[in-house]
Amino acid sequence: MAEFIIEGGARLHGEVTSSGNKNAALPLLASCLLTDQPVILRNVPSIRDVHSMVKLLQTLGASVDWMDKNTVRVQAADIRTGDLDAGLCREIRASILLAGPLLAREGAITLPPPGGDIIGRRRVDTHFLALKALGAEVHVDGAFSLHADRLVGADIMLDEASVTGTENAIMAAVLAKGETVIRNAASEPHVQDLCRSLNQMGAQIRHIGSNTLKIRGVSKLNGAEFTVGADNIEVTSFIVLAALRGDGILIRNASPEHLGMTRLVMGRMGIRFEAHGSDVFVPGDQKLEVEQDLDGAIPKIDDNPWPAFPADAMSLAVVAATQVNGTVLIHEKMFESRLYFVDKLISMGARIVLCDPHRCIVQGPIKLHGELVQSPDIRAGVALVIAALCADGQSRISNIQQIDRGYERFDDKLRGLGAKIERRA
Repeated sequence: MAEFIIEGGARLHGEVTSSGNKNAALPLLASCLLTDQPVILRNVPSIRDVHSMVKLLQTLGASVDWMDKNTVRVQAADIRTGDLDAGLCREIRASILLAGPLLAREGAITLPPPGGDIIGRRRVDTHFLALKALGAEVHVDGAFSLHADRLVGADIMLDEASVTGTENAIMAAVLAKGETVIRNAASEPHVQDLCRSLNQMGAQIRHIGSNTLKIRGVSKLNGAEFTVGADNIEVTSFIVLAALRGDGILIRNASPEHLGMTRLVMGRMGIRFEAHGSDVFVPGDQKLEVEQDLDGAIPKIDDNPWPAFPADAMSLAVVAATQVNGTVLIHEKMFESRLYFVDKLISMGARIVLCDPHRCIVQGPIKLHGELVQSPDIRAGVALVIAALCADGQSRISNIQQIDRGYERFDDKLRGLGAKIERRA
């Protein structure tokens, strides 16, 4: 099992370039199944989850060619809709994104249960309730079997603002007959990327970026070229690291227009950054101190659907709070197991009280020490890497294939900033 060996304490400086958004690349790859024409996607991160999705497309008969390390050409001229590889589907949560496009184009799909991070129950009901509203028949018997003679537009109220549920509904609706309205839609940057890419392919999607999408179905989609936007969670990771250990770090291609809530939330812990065009600069020597609420109460950091603070950044907020002066209540509302990684931070010396599966109190600053820990999921794994870089002594982080699922060349990028990190098989 591969691991990172990290010597903590180094000061970091220089510049790093953000990769493309994992959570945009995966639905964009799935959307290539909606047309028989070639689709070229640029700035695609070369990570494990992307390569798993590419393998799934290939098992369906799509031709996939890497034009360079971050540009992929997909053409699904002919599709085989037989049983999907259950092992591949278990590798990534995003395998569920095949439901919408295959149902829209072929009228049927049998989908094994999806995999992904183990961060608590992740319900899939929203996906299938939306597809049923468009006319699909859904049967569950271990796998999910969907069938529709013809999808027809509908007025859909999603029972939660699920990102992938919204994306499946969008991909099904673009080829449905008539108009579809999706209410309580997720509106994250990666959902916006999907909508804009589909419009370049000939779809008719309006009110992109809002929580009410209007889609007029078309009979056919064309090929297109699209560039994946910056990964706002990776950018946030580097902002936190730069604030804690940096002497001035520039993050290129960071899409600062998507970091408004990150600025507010991290600012409550004294973490500051500047927008320089499309880049972000994090100055060194920051005064890392918790800003109390007006009545003197302990401030709370919590997550909610976009444009609120994203759930994927909560692990980063926890590790940041260990290094700032003051006390913070972290309230993770969306996943009941995401905070369980704090026991690893506690073993490194962090002062954290886990109140229940959704809340913890963090008191800082505390000098962490090196430790042997295991990465439980993508986001917690990166938070542990940041903790190790802040710590005295050596840390070993195992199960780093979890980090590789979502972060492209993360250790290479850290070494480029001066971090002492080594990958061992």
